[in-house]
Amino acid sequence: MIRSILYATDLGLYAPYVLQHALSLARVYQAELYVVHAVEPLGLFAESVLQTYLDEERLAELRTKGLGTVMASIEQRVLEGFRDEMGDAQSELEMIRAVRVVQGDPPQVILEEAQKLGVDLLVVGSHSHGAALDTPLGRTSARLVQLSDVPVYLVPMLQHRGRGEL
Repeated sequence: MIRSILYATDLGLYAPYVLQHALSLARVYQAELYVVHAVEPLGLFAESVLQTYLDEERLAELRTKGLGTVMASIEQRVLEGFRDEMGDAQSELEMIRAVRVVQGDPPQVILEEAQKLGVDLLVVGSHSHGAALDTPLGRTSARLVQLSDVPVYLVPMLQHRGRGEL
């Protein structure tokens, strides 16, 4: 029985398409829908630039307070983006129980959120917006299929397939 679903989004070009699948599944199963977006940690270059311009106290403050503010802002923008995309179907957005933006390695973040929430199904796209066209699965999707304890509903990015491919 599917009572709760976690939709993992990269907020890329195909995110609305994958969202439609997640909403359809939530509607059919009358399931709660959760959304997670993983933000990659700052790279070494960004960290060194911040260290150059900020003292240790300001850097610590940015890491604690600033990062939380940025994540909350992204969560709000994700919800606003969903509202814009849905247009007349605003009532479907009521199925979304929560939107979380979490910093970390995307497959790890998604699996941790799935475990915390105790979801019964993950919904993800097969590729990120920047994935190579000749790759059968994106890195995150492949890791989720390999490591998830719950079923993974994989939405194929058909635009990646060449004509005539089976």
